[in-house]
Amino acid sequence: MRLFVYSILVLSVLAGCNQTKQNANSAPVNEAKRQVQVNQAATQKKEIVNSPTVAEHLEQIATSIPQVESAKCVVFGNTAVVGINLPPDMDRSKVGTIKLSVAEALKKDPYGVDAIVTADMDLAARIRKVRDEVKIGRPISGFTEEMSEIIGRIIPQLPRDVAPVPSPESKEPQMPNANL
Repeated sequence: MRLFVYSILVLSVLAGCNQTKQNANSAPVNEAKRQVQVNQAATQKKEIVNSPTVAEHLEQIATSIPQVESAKCVVFGNTAVVGINLPPDMDRSKVGTIKLSVAEALKKDPYGVDAIVTADMDLAARIRKVRDEVKIGRPISGFTEEMSEIIGRIIPQLPRDVAPVPSPESKEPQMPNANL
């Protein structure tokens, strides 16, 4: 059985590596016809020098989209993250459409072309907290605190990673109550 599997494997590798040679009778393709000229239509990203000004500018672009109640932006380095707030009773498909509209508006701006847009209420609130921390002069600590909170929510909890909780009466560890 093992020999059969190995022989199939070798045959498939050999068949995949086999290259077809060009027929001598076929005419060479005109190279001028194969070249395609493309005009670059995408907005080129500008270097972000003044983060607070760029953040306010991107917030204004995001709030100019109908049904966006507010927007907060955080800029770190040359990356911008924009959190948008939408009406809470809004349909999920409509949220996606508005988020796409905000992304398209930011794409036209040289500072927002590579921005990250989120409509998640929790992430938008955390972005607002980071923005507030930056305004009061705590950009690093505010960012690290909120990032640790976000990562703590994203990383799954595996049952095998749960450590037994020691009982106060005995020194023997017990498993936490799973009926909560």
